[in-house]
Formats: sequence, structure tokens, C-alpha cells
Amino acid sequence: MHNWKIKVSLFLNYFVFAILLNSSGIAILQVQNSFGVSKGSAAWIDPCKDFSIAIMSFLVSSYITKIGYRRAMLIALGAIAGICFIIPNVPSFFAVKLLFIAVGACFALIKMSVYSTIGIITKDSKEHISFMNFIESFFMIGNLTLYFVFSSFVDNNNPQSTNWLNAYYVLGILSLLAFLLLLSSVLDESAIKSEAEKPITEQLSDMLKLFLKPVVLAFLASAFLYVLIEQSIQNFLPTFNNKVLLLPATLSIQMGSILAGSTALGRFLAGIVLKKLNWFYVLVACLLLAATLVLIAMPLAKEETGTAATGWLSAPIAAYIFPLIGLLLAPIYPAINSVILTSLPKTHHGFMSGLIIIFSAIGGTVGSLLTGNIFDVYGGQAAFYFSLVPMALLIMCLFFFNKLKKGNDVAEFNTMAGH
Repeated sequence: MHNWKIKVSLFLNYFVFAILLNSSGIAILQVQNSFGVSKGSAAWIDPCKDFSIAIMSFLVSSYITKIGYRRAMLIALGAIAGICFIIPNVPSFFAVKLLFIAVGACFALIKMSVYSTIGIITKDSKEHISFMNFIESFFMIGNLTLYFVFSSFVDNNNPQSTNWLNAYYVLGILSLLAFLLLLSSVLDESAIKSEAEKPITEQLSDMLKLFLKPVVLAFLASAFLYVLIEQSIQNFLPTFNNKVLLLPATLSIQMGSILAGSTALGRFLAGIVLKKLNWFYVLVACLLLAATLVLIAMPLAKEETGTAATGWLSAPIAAYIFPLIGLLLAPIYPAINSVILTSLPKTHHGFMSGLIIIFSAIGGTVGSLLTGNIFDVYGGQAAFYFSLVPMALLIMCLFFFNKLKKGNDVAEFNTMAGH
């Protein structure tokens, strides 16, 4: 298979960082138990991650082509491997926040490089959107794995224990393996050399011009809202299971894997479906069904429901139904990312990936802080009912994005035809 080794490397890199990045939800729960911090304070773990993602993306996106995508990924993997081996030896809330600052910065390098590399190793837009969904589904398989990795280190009998931090030793080993695989892989980056040779000022000017296009602004608003929804649900699902459904901490974490599993399945299926159906209609239908699921699942989540739950079979029905929202939200992010990237020259994929990461990070921060504070003041059910608002706004943004994308395609066709 053409480019098979670099493709395997991209999957493994995304798998490793899926576990690292999405362990924030578990960390939010566990720092409350281990260090006695409030939900509102714990929610700042996500901004630590997201701000560093946004800042690193802003600083690097204009000249990542000079660094090289393969080299940038090697730097990120090497750095995070070392940090993962250090963090269990310095257990504190401050150290956890520093960990997620490092995870965010390294993930920015990985995501920019992975998204840009997909444009190099795929032949056309259909292969691009399919590969994008498959690699994002693998990201969610990593997310699924993390719940079982971390739950095996959580001590239910001693909530204040910091043994859960030992899970980062496992992640350090995985990061090192990913580093060695990428080191032995070859990536032909000649297609982006012309962009790398431009002066930095000219590259920044190109990025600004790209940012100001109406179709790009509509896309970025869509990406912002999607990640706001995704992170607000994902980061507080273990806390919801523990504090609202009253499940034990280990079970709360393990049952969060349903969300990751349903999202992985949704993205895998989308990789097949979106080859045949129009992306806009699929995504709008998914959002309408997701909103319906929220309205069905939240009334089932009663304060006393999980009181006697000790395992999967005794868990309340809401713990199973609500995480299935991942199946419906799953296709949105990779689909809109692929649509915007395939409409641009490959030399601009680095810029666009940087913008995607920045606005996704801001969306994640806003979602986590809003949900954490609503959870604290009004409770977990109100916090998840809140997701209906950005869902409605996202449908509106997708409508404008689709309309502007069609207009942009027509304009480009007319220009090519000499009109």
C-alpha cells in the first residue's frame, strides 16, 4: 500500500495524543478527589490545554512548513514522552495543569502536521474526507482506551490517592514507541517546499487573507461550536456519572468509554457514508437527532438513580443512553475540516490547520468553563441541557458555510473558465 508506513505512523500519533488530550476529563474528576479542588477550579485544566494549543498554533502555523511536518511530530512525541515519565513523581494540582499545558503545545504540532500530511498522501477530495474520518475514528479509539487505562489506576477505597497519575508512565512508553515508528518512516514533503521558502512576513499575510474569507469565517464558527459541544460533554461526563448518577469513581470513568466508543463507530461509518451522501444534509440530520437524544436522556438522570450501582449491569439507563450522542456528533468535525481543506491548495493546509486548532481550542475552553460553572451552580442535568443552545447555533453556521462554500466553488470555476 502506497505510503503505508507514514499512514500507520499518523494513526499511532493520533492514538497516543487522543489518550493524553482527553485524559483531561478524568483529571477534572480526580483532582477534585485527590486535591480537594472545586468543579469550577478543576475546569481550568481544559483551558490550560486549550490555551497552549491555541498559542502554539498561532506561533508555529505560519512557518511549520520550514520545520517540516515529520520533524514537528518527532519534536512533539519526544517532548511529551519525557514529561509523562516525570509527572507521577510530582503529584499536585499545579503539576497537572503544567502537564496539560505541555500536552496542548505538543498536540498543536501533531494536529497541524497530521492534517497537512493527509493532504500530501491522499489523491482526491473523496479519499481525503474518508481518510480524515478514519483517522478521527482512530482518535476516538484512543479516547476509548484511556478510560480503561486510567480506571485501572484509580483507587476507589482511597479517593485522595494519586495512583491515577501512574497511568502517564504507560503513555510515556506509547509516546516513545510512536517516536521510534515515525523516525523510521519517510515522508515526501516536496509539495510544500515553495511555501517554506517564502519570507515569514509574506506567510503571515497569506494567513490573514485566508482568515478574512467569509467561507473560512463561517467554517471557523462551525468548528468553534462543535468543539464547545464535544468538550463540554466529554470533559464532564465522568463527573456527571459520579456526582449526578452517583456511580463509583472507577465505574464513572469506565462508562465514559461509551461516548468514545460511539464516537469512534460514528466516524468510521461516516468514512463510508460521506463517500456517497451530501455532507451538509448528513450533519444537520445528526445534530437534530443529537438534540432529541438530550431531551430523552436528561429526564432519566435522577439524583438517586445510581445510588446502588456497583457495576455495569446495575448502572442506570441514563448512563448508557446519553453517551450514545457521540454516534450522532461524530461525523461533524472531520467532515467540515475535510471540506475546507480540500477547497484550498496543499501549500495552505498548514495555515488552515493552524486556524482550525486555534478556534477548536477556544471552543473547548469556553465549553469546559461554561459547563463546569453551570454544573456547580445549577447541577449536571442543567449543564448538559445547555448543549442544546450551541447545537442550534451550529446548524445555522453549517447552513451559511454550505452556502458560501457553493458560492466560492462557482467563483473559482468562473475564474478558471476565464469569466
